[in-house]
Amino acid sequence: MLPASPLETIEPRLRPFLPADLYVSAWMDPSPTTLERVFEHLRTLQRILYDYTARRVAEQAVRPGELQYEWQKGSLMFTDLAGFTRLVEANTGQGAAGAAALLEVLNAYFTETIEIISKSGGDLLEFTGDALLVLFPEEKRRNDTLQAVRAGLRMQRAMKRFAEIETPEGTLKLEMRIGIHTGRFLSANIGTPRRMEHVLLGGAVQLAKLAESSGAKGQVCLSEGAYQRVSEDFRFQDGQPGYKMVLDDLSEDQLGDYEVTTRRRVAGSVLFDRSVAGLISEITRTIQSLESMACFLPAPVLNLLVESAADRHIPPDFPSPVVVFVNFIGLPELVDRALPGEERKVINSFSRAFAAINAAVEKRGGVLKKITYHLAGSDICIYFGVPTAHTNDPVRAAQASLAIRQAITALKPPTVGNITPEITCQIGIATGAAFVAEIGELRGRREFNVLGDTVNTAARLMNRADANQILITGRVYEQIQDHFECESLGSVSLKGKSAPTPIYALLKPHAP
Repeated sequence: MLPASPLETIEPRLRPFLPADLYVSAWMDPSPTTLERVFEHLRTLQRILYDYTARRVAEQAVRPGELQYEWQKGSLMFTDLAGFTRLVEANTGQGAAGAAALLEVLNAYFTETIEIISKSGGDLLEFTGDALLVLFPEEKRRNDTLQAVRAGLRMQRAMKRFAEIETPEGTLKLEMRIGIHTGRFLSANIGTPRRMEHVLLGGAVQLAKLAESSGAKGQVCLSEGAYQRVSEDFRFQDGQPGYKMVLDDLSEDQLGDYEVTTRRRVAGSVLFDRSVAGLISEITRTIQSLESMACFLPAPVLNLLVESAADRHIPPDFPSPVVVFVNFIGLPELVDRALPGEERKVINSFSRAFAAINAAVEKRGGVLKKITYHLAGSDICIYFGVPTAHTNDPVRAAQASLAIRQAITALKPPTVGNITPEITCQIGIATGAAFVAEIGELRGRREFNVLGDTVNTAARLMNRADANQILITGRVYEQIQDHFECESLGSVSLKGKSAPTPIYALLKPHAP
């Protein structure tokens, strides 16, 4: 009998984190030289996953599958980038050169914006397409709203750099809307050891999103709750009813210095013992750190990062994915009604729903990117065809959407605060060209993301759908009509579209 490999005990945990060629080398030749290569790769991957993860999550060392939640107070900032879809369209026909040019502009924007957020005391929780969600946590001095407003003003000033962008279709510009709300919300880690998600729940999140959508390009818009905290610190003008716009009439000195230093880098392990036993010990320690962050990433995205870790770069592209948006209504708003101790019931129910939805997506080869935030409920963004494409991705997306609807409508909601909510969903599906890239800071906070008009169209169809209805574009219908019953709903006007868009309702699979 051959002697056991020194990696045998940790191999199941190590396997997801090694590229295929290094895995084979390590298993076939577990020498100190090879194991040192494994360690160096894992240390690089550790830095990458740290940059892919919100600071609060990365520094908690979460145990995969462990549900955690806590009430928090602070100021939430939503941003939205105007003009980006037009910029994508201007570069789409230029192939690799267009993708590289677009990524250069986008990452210049994100690099500057993220640096301002970090130095102003904010924690970038997530990228939502080309938008951002940022938390300024409340501390003893209760100056989180002040920090958020100062950051917003700095971010708007930085947008001058993107007022004239040369493209193959002429000069374009990017502008930004910023909304801020201060309040109390529930922060939670939900899901299974295989896939977890960090979510914020409660009406305060929706109010922050509403502040952004009620704002104007080039402005920092405050909800009434945020305004009351800083009414003496800035001058304002009235916005839409219930909102205030910050007047930026401050000098650089009046705006003040940055509040904190930039995000600290993850501390890497240092090798002192290069024996096989010493290397295995360090590798095991690093795996534990990786597991606490990797569980928050979709498996296909994690695999992409593992295989590209040596290059520290994922090339941008213009593929044609199928994008599914799900608005999950009823549970996210319930936490505000929870009596003390009842929050756990909401978290458990939301976690079961998320796990079932993710399973429906994974089973069909898709990617549940993340849970995002809506004016009502929570949005769930799903991709098919990115980063792994199949010949029948539209069919897979339709199958997953029907399974998601079934899982949501079958969910038995908890009774909280003597209220049992109605749980519903709205779903939109679109397919077409999109911009796919690793966006953010080159060596800092970033994510693998899908952006462009196809994403926007899926979201707008979702918003138009009735309760538990699935709406699809004509292009999706053409690719799935042989497999599913659909109902034509005529043509409708969608934001950003010059001509009416034919839409259909996805009903059910054809009978066998």
